[in-house]
Amino acid sequence: MAHSHLGLSAVEWRKSSYSNGSGGSCVEVGTGAATAGIVPVRDTKTAPTGTVLTFPTTQWTHFLNALHNRQLDG
Repeated sequence: MAHSHLGLSAVEWRKSSYSNGSGGSCVEVGTGAATAGIVPVRDTKTAPTGTVLTFPTTQWTHFLNALHNRQLDG
């Protein structure tokens, strides 16, 4: 597995609309010009120093479409 360091300091983070603010499972997605071609995703409990998962923009779009269309199991 390759490890790399991305310059994500300029990323604007958006919290999931399903986050309730009571310390539950919260996911943030990075947006903005600093994310060209990738979508960074992180757990708010470990931000800002925790692990950030990155996905190619096209794959993230396919994932969101599958969620929207209820094509994912369980």
